[in-house]
Amino acid sequence: MRRQGFTLVELAIVLVIIGIIMGAVLKGQELIFNAKVKRLQNQIKEMQAAFYSYYDRYGYYPGDDPTASSRWSGASDGDGDGLVEGGYCSASNEESCILWSHLRYANIISGDPTDTTPSSMVPHHIFGGQLDMFTGTYTVGGQTRSGLWITLRHLEAQAAEALDRAIDDGKCTTGSMARYAGDNCGTNGTYPSSGYLDVWINF
Repeated sequence: MRRQGFTLVELAIVLVIIGIIMGAVLKGQELIFNAKVKRLQNQIKEMQAAFYSYYDRYGYYPGDDPTASSRWSGASDGDGDGLVEGGYCSASNEESCILWSHLRYANIISGDPTDTTPSSMVPHHIFGGQLDMFTGTYTVGGQTRSGLWITLRHLEAQAAEALDRAIDDGKCTTGSMARYAGDNCGTNGTYPSSGYLDVWINF
């Protein structure tokens, strides 16, 4: 009985089909990644707009508003000094945590304004980490800047690099967006090829 194997032509066709499938999968992953980076850009813009919409409406920054409790029963007040203090939201009485309650009481962003648990009251960005907002003077990437800060915790290094290229100078250690913590940057401000970073963006 004769055994018949595959011909070279048949093997070539199979390899071509596998190549096409692999190419489609990789292209699909690239499209998904790019869409998530674009969504991240929009999240940052939305949060910046929410911050200043509150200020425009009430005359105080969210979190710093000393009149919030007179407007909404149960709301916590800020100290009204023109700063949203606290850095990362880690305690419910910090202005950087109260900020999220104020934005929710004002119906500017969605969520429960009575939530006082930092891990759940802080929104998450599209890549899964927490997104914080506060003001002040901080040194990030070797540069000292003041103003509004939007920070992205636990952001994939590749996503951080793509975002930096889209909104800033593409460097991990310079510009208005830079690494604050997490995996170290490479020489000449290059982003690590893998890992996670905390990045801060100044406005």
